[in-house]
Amino acid sequence: MGFLLFFPYPELTLKDVEKWDLTNVDLLVLSACQTALGDELGDGKEILGLGFQMQRAGAKSAIASLWSVDDGGTQVLMNNFYAVLANEPKITKAEALRKAQVALVQNADPITGATVENSLGKNLSYPYYWSPFILIGNGL
Repeated sequence: MGFLLFFPYPELTLKDVEKWDLTNVDLLVLSACQTALGDELGDGKEILGLGFQMQRAGAKSAIASLWSVDDGGTQVLMNNFYAVLANEPKITKAEALRKAQVALVQNADPITGATVENSLGKNLSYPYYWSPFILIGNGL
C-alpha cells in the first residue's frame, strides 16, 4: 500500500485522498517520481496514479510524472512552466507545459527564446529530463 508524507502529519493513504475536497483547485503539480502511475493492470488504467486521484478529488487538472525524474532537470522544467504561466496570462496549462519542455530541448529561456547557460552540467534536451510529465484533466 502506498502512502504520502506531509510533514509533520502522519502517513496518508490513497483512501485518505479520496475523501479530500479539491473542487477549488485549478492545477495541482506532482513533480515527484512516477506520480502518474498506478497499478500495472495492462488495460490502459495503469496511468491512474496519484494525479488521477487528485482529479477525482475535484482538482480540475494535475501535472504528474510517468517515470523517475531528475531533481535538477525537474526544477528547471517547473521553473520554465511557472514562468510561462506568469508571463502569458491567457495561455493554457497544456501550452505552458509544452513551451517549458521545448525550452529544455532548445536550451533556451521559455519567454525570450534566448540561449541560457545550464548550470547543472547536464544535457537537458534528452527526453529523460522533459518528457515524463503529463497533464491530466482540463488543459485550459
